[in-house]
Amino acid sequence: MSEQANGNSLYQLADQFIALANELAQEEQDVGKVGTALRFAAARFNAFEAAIKSADLAAEKDNALEWFSSEFKEMLSDNLDDHIANPPVTQTEEATQDDSVQIFKG
Repeated sequence: MSEQANGNSLYQLADQFIALANELAQEEQDVGKVGTALRFAAARFNAFEAAIKSADLAAEKDNALEWFSSEFKEMLSDNLDDHIANPPVTQTEEATQDDSVQIFKG
């Protein structure tokens, strides 16, 4: 069965959340506030996911915390490595660049 028949891929879904976070960050002018809200939303949704998948959440809470924390740490590490290799250009950096003169490094 094709990916479209199964719905969006993990990365397509993530891109939708990132697009919304970018819109909110632009509206709020506060990336930190939006990042905190996104982490809180992820924590709430992950707790909901654990609750519906668990037969005994109280007994499995520590395992759920370990699993979700490990998953997040691995994903964050991969994305930090990506930003180290490919630093993002901020809007203020873009605005201060003068595109009328190109500098070539040779």
